[in-house]
Amino acid sequence: MHPMINIAVKAARRAASVITRASFEVEQLRVTHKGHNDFVTEVDQAAEQAIVDVLRQAYPDHAILAEESGASANLQKDSEYVWIIDPLDGTTNFIHGFPQYAVSIGLQHRGQITQAVVYDPTRNELFTASKGAGAFLNDKRIRVTKRDKLADALIGTGFPYSDLSGLDEYVKMFHLMTQKSAGLRRPGAAALDLAYVAAGRLDGFFEKNLKPWDIAAGTLLITEAGGIVGDFHGEADYLYKGDVIAGSPKIFSQMLNVLSPFA
Repeated sequence: MHPMINIAVKAARRAASVITRASFEVEQLRVTHKGHNDFVTEVDQAAEQAIVDVLRQAYPDHAILAEESGASANLQKDSEYVWIIDPLDGTTNFIHGFPQYAVSIGLQHRGQITQAVVYDPTRNELFTASKGAGAFLNDKRIRVTKRDKLADALIGTGFPYSDLSGLDEYVKMFHLMTQKSAGLRRPGAAALDLAYVAAGRLDGFFEKNLKPWDIAAGTLLITEAGGIVGDFHGEADYLYKGDVIAGSPKIFSQMLNVLSPFA
């Protein structure tokens, strides 16, 4: 395993221990609204600090972009190494005791995501990838599904939850994709949805207006598992744009045909 992955795994497990302890007392947590249906808890913040502490100890010169604390002081446009962190993807699920949430850590090196960890503490499932070395679930190699027809495909997605201005457009996408596929699923944690595409549990995924920390790790998992990720034009500049289509090569192309009018 790549040395940087080892550090990221250590950080993810440290954060997961914070999350798991808190899950037994979730009703006592202090919850703050960042916006409509957009929550943050003291657990998000404590888990993020646990990750940052591990990363800073190992790589003090690396920049950090994290959901709760934002960009580190040394993050520049041309920063060579940037850790992109979501300490608790699926906070709303966590608050409600719905066991679909994860820690997501990606490393961007010279503009490319090169290392990825997504850890699901409820199932003890550790998804990892290093650029050029494949994707793994608990040290076992994973691949995207071989299903080749969208009509047979199970597709993950995410509904607008904070900014509802695009809800009508999403309903149109939902309508079309429901007709074209075998079914849609919206578990509520994009990092895990993407990991599930990499592992062949979902055939594809699409969502708009995501943040870099939602998708940095998961998209590398997919490409290293043999899949394709792009924006709604099929282009590769999705990380900071936030509009994502992902899937196995054949499913990706069929999804793109359906969804490209919504680009």
